[in-house]
Amino acid sequence: MRLPKYFAEINAHIELINEALEALQHRLPIENYNDLTNLGKFALNTLIFRFSKLQDLLGSKVFRSYLEFSGFETSEKSFFDILKEIEKEGIVDIDTWDELRKLRNQIAHEYPEEEDEAIESINLFIERSQELIDIADRLRERYLAIERARKEDY
Repeated sequence: MRLPKYFAEINAHIELINEALEALQHRLPIENYNDLTNLGKFALNTLIFRFSKLQDLLGSKVFRSYLEFSGFETSEKSFFDILKEIEKEGIVDIDTWDELRKLRNQIAHEYPEEEDEAIESINLFIERSQELIDIADRLRERYLAIERARKEDY
């Protein structure tokens, strides 16, 4: 079973995202990237990296594995089909997932080359980081609920 391994990896990403957010908390909103201390820049870089890793893990492995675990056939399904089913489960709506993906890509392409133009995106990225954590938490809760129900059936 791959899901417990994935959830351990998710926990590691979330822990570092939360530490990065905590390190940035007293500097928000960010007005100028160059005004950040090296620690602040490190925290922001960590946040962006871990957010990206978490989103990739969820989208490339966890959504499909969760649906397989819950009994949904995924072998011939596209990512969009998987995402539609994840939306039906109430884990994340497609629009939110797409917005988070676009925001992450925007940060990756603008940051830090065009710092002034990226500040608004960086602040929005920081604000919306909790949404990705909430998606992972809902997935974990659903997984554990299914696991408990199966144990009760035995």
